[in-house]
Amino acid sequence: MGLLRKFFSNTGKPQGTMGKIVVAMMNRGHAGIAAWGFSHLDLQGSEQVLDCGCGGGANIAVFLRMVDEGHVTGLDYSSVSVEKAREVNHAAIAAGRCEIVQGNVQELPFDDSQFDVVTAFETVYFWPEIAHCFAQVHRVLKPGGMFMITNETSGKTKSHEKWLKIVDGMSVYTGEELESLLRGAGFARVEIDEDLAHDRLNVRAYKV
Repeated sequence: MGLLRKFFSNTGKPQGTMGKIVVAMMNRGHAGIAAWGFSHLDLQGSEQVLDCGCGGGANIAVFLRMVDEGHVTGLDYSSVSVEKAREVNHAAIAAGRCEIVQGNVQELPFDDSQFDVVTAFETVYFWPEIAHCFAQVHRVLKPGGMFMITNETSGKTKSHEKWLKIVDGMSVYTGEELESLLRGAGFARVEIDEDLAHDRLNVRAYKV
């Protein structure tokens, strides 16, 4: 595997020294797409939030400002990401407002109906058995809860094709494909926001 291919393949599950570099870069490089995703949320401030694939924890820090009377949980299956996310959010963790968990979205280590909001920023590309993962998200959401996916590709342009060639285990989905999978997992209502001019996608799915 070439160095460039090895580097970008580390985005799925950052490992080792290269993984630490990748996580630090993602915290900065994903700020724009994350801000667009956050613009779709209207939170009251007391929600229980789960961010799946939390990476280096930059989005956790944003959520902590948005839900100052709530609680934020981050989950990632990379030990490197978990370590960085805990470092970034150490004060909130010490205050009991935040928890960072190493785990797999295929078997979410949480109770049924635990969260008001679950998010996935730039991560569902790497979810194996994605239909099962969506069913797990549905399980841990409270009735009336929302699952939000934000991707830096709409799946409808050719811009993502270069990434598919160099990032192992990556899959790209259109909004319609995600909607079908989400409805199959039990979500009753799905909203899609495609920004084809900037090739980005936001999908919000609601549990009855």
